Amino acid sequence: MACAICQTRREKRHCPGVNGEICAICCGEGREETVDCPLDCEYLQLAHQHESLAKDPEGMPYTDVSIPEGFIDKNYKLLLLFQIPILQAAIENKAFDSDVREALASLIQTYKTLGSGLYYESRPANPIAAAIVDGVQGRVAEIRKVEDERGLHKLQDNHILLLLVFLSQLAYALDNGRKKGRSFLANMAHMMDDAVADSPANPEDPSLIIS
Repeated sequence: MACAICQTRREKRHCPGVNGEICAICCGEGREETVDCPLDCEYLQLAHQHESLAKDPEGMPYTDVSIPEGFIDKNYKLLLLFQIPILQAAIENKAFDSDVREALASLIQTYKTLGSGLYYESRPANPIAAAIVDGVQGRVAEIRKVEDERGLHKLQDNHILLLLVFLSQLAYALDNGRKKGRSFLANMAHMMDDAVADSPANPEDPSLIIS
C-alpha cells in the first residue's frame, strides 16, 4: 500500500495526524510541519526525545527578570496548577507551542505592569493564545477565591510573574523550530502525568497549595 502523503513510497507506520498509513520519510519531513501531530503519537514522542534543541543564550526571553534560587522547587505545586489550564486550553483549541509562547508573553506583560503599580491587561489578537490567557487568569481567580475564603492572601502578583517567566524560558529552550511544534506542550503533559503518578491528590485543587 502506498504512503497516504507522497502516494509513491511504501507505507511503514500509522499516522494519527492524517488518519492513514505513511512512509518513514514523510513522517520525518511532515512531522509538526505540514501534519498536526497529536501529543500521544508514539513517533512524535520518540522524535521529541531525540531532537537537538541547542539554543542561542542571547535569545533567552526575560533575562531582566531574576528568578530566586529555589523558587521553582518551593512553588512546584503552584507551577503545576498554572500548567493545567494552559495544557487544557491548548488541547481544546488545538494550539501549538507558538500559541502558548504568545499567551505567556501577553500574561507576562500584564503582570509586569501590575508590578509597576499600574494595571494594563495585555490580550493577544490570536484567539487561541487568548483562550490560554483566559485559562490562566481563571486559575488565578480560583486560587484567590480560596484564599479569601480562608482569610489568607499568599499569592502575590510577583509570584505569578516569576512562574510565567520560568515557563516562557522553558518554552524557548524546548522550541524545536517546527511550524506546528508541540515539544513544550508535550513536556508539560509529561510533568502532569508524573505529578499524578507521584501523588493521589488532585493536582488541580487550588486548596492544596493554600494552608
